[in-house]
Amino acid sequence: MTQIIQSLADVSERYDALFVDLWGCVHNGIQAFPEAVTALRAYRKTGGTVVLVTNSPKPRSGVETQLGQFGVPPDCYDLIATSGDSARSAMFRGAVGDKVYFMGDWQRDAGFFEPLSLIDQPIEITRVPLQDATGIVCCGPFDPMADLEVNRADFLYAKQMGMKLLCANPDIVVDRGETREWCAGALARLYSEMGGESLYFGKPHPPIYDLARRRIASTGRLVGDGRILAIGDGLHTDIQGAMGEDIDSLFITGGLAGFETKTSHQPDENALSSYLKKENMSPNYAIGKLR
Repeated sequence: MTQIIQSLADVSERYDALFVDLWGCVHNGIQAFPEAVTALRAYRKTGGTVVLVTNSPKPRSGVETQLGQFGVPPDCYDLIATSGDSARSAMFRGAVGDKVYFMGDWQRDAGFFEPLSLIDQPIEITRVPLQDATGIVCCGPFDPMADLEVNRADFLYAKQMGMKLLCANPDIVVDRGETREWCAGALARLYSEMGGESLYFGKPHPPIYDLARRRIASTGRLVGDGRILAIGDGLHTDIQGAMGEDIDSLFITGGLAGFETKTSHQPDENALSSYLKKENMSPNYAIGKLR
């Protein structure tokens, strides 16, 4: 049964590392949440390691820059693992061929195509029109507010040509301030529903958790899965992913599921129970906001 807690400090001493989601937990796409920053700083002072595990399609360096713009200070985290880095690694190994059709905002997502020095003999990737492509790289919709159906014709052609779609961000939606936007995961889901093949590398899929563990190992620390707590507001990304990895989880109910859980300061206990039962999810803990 999910335990509603008052603060991260109520349970944090049980864990040596946190896998913390960003959007909806640490910031809202515009600015940092002060209480979350304070909680993570306090946890780090006890000797714990904070790994920001995000479905952002950006490389780690791009996320660091963005965090600074949002006012998230570097002293509240140790490491970053991004869906973008996991997906980039697969792309440069040829997961969708060498001629790719790019979907997203090039001004925002150009870093996805920066070379990866950690891969031996990466293939050379060329962006081309859909008709000349061997596969699709999807960092997000061209217009995050547009009806997803505008992509159906292109997806039908891609499916008929046997193209795979590499999804750099499995999130379906995200809240930017008070505005809800579509993410790359929504496009990948549509492509799969149409019979195409989508490749995923972020939460809830294993590659990003492997990357997060490698990030910790690179510091010389050894942390067993039983001493890791995953924190996030995405029930089918953060919580489902943690359950699949057999690590404990803390569900932030005031994010994407704020309405369903009737969260103000804290979730309504009955609403939370009904929602988790409906979605067949069982996080270890729940809290209104990370604090």
